[in-house]
Amino acid sequence: MAAAQERLSDGAGGMVDAKDAKEGDLDGSSTAPTPFRAAVDALRAARLRPQIEVEQTKAPQRLAPYAYALEAAVVDGDQDLADGRLVLLHDPAGHDAWRGAFRLVTLVRAELEPEMAADPLLPDVCWSWLTGALQARGLSYGEPSGTVTRASSHYFGGLADRPAASQIEIRASWTPREGLGGVPDTGAHLASWCDLLAQVAGLPPAGPGDASVVTLPQRRDPQSR
Repeated sequence: MAAAQERLSDGAGGMVDAKDAKEGDLDGSSTAPTPFRAAVDALRAARLRPQIEVEQTKAPQRLAPYAYALEAAVVDGDQDLADGRLVLLHDPAGHDAWRGAFRLVTLVRAELEPEMAADPLLPDVCWSWLTGALQARGLSYGEPSGTVTRASSHYFGGLADRPAASQIEIRASWTPREGLGGVPDTGAHLASWCDLLAQVAGLPPAGPGDASVVTLPQRRDPQSR
């Protein structure tokens, strides 16, 4: 899976590199408090569109006492249209900057058509995709923060035959509202995040009650691409 291998922000000024994320326990829920275990179980039970392939990955251990991470890619044949990482953080004592005990942190990225990359409103539109995906599922959240970055590459010399390429990156974090027992609806937040991935990748929205959704995780051989 061509997963996002960049820095993630926890929304409170902290950053983590992908190499740091690989140092964590793959399943941080084994000795975790009950609310965190329940939140992780909800992520594992989520039902997602078949075009989005999700797998668990090692979580960062420097941002919160407990963490759980997923990587995902939007797949069309042998091509990854978009990819990203979603990290669930939990601090039982609460976090002043989060204003809660849980935090969701994400990085989403995709290649862009040149015309779209040139649109001056693109960053605002991409941020609205994130907030709109959460609102469309009726999710309550607080303290959202993030950045939208456009990058373009132009090739010269021996690489001059390659066409120019543009990429969008959305880095964001938010505090999911905690429900019964202090547990947020992480399954619905994951579904919203996958809606964002699909929109960035250019997929049409899934209809209500879409029977094509499948249970997480979908795993594929990383050597297949």
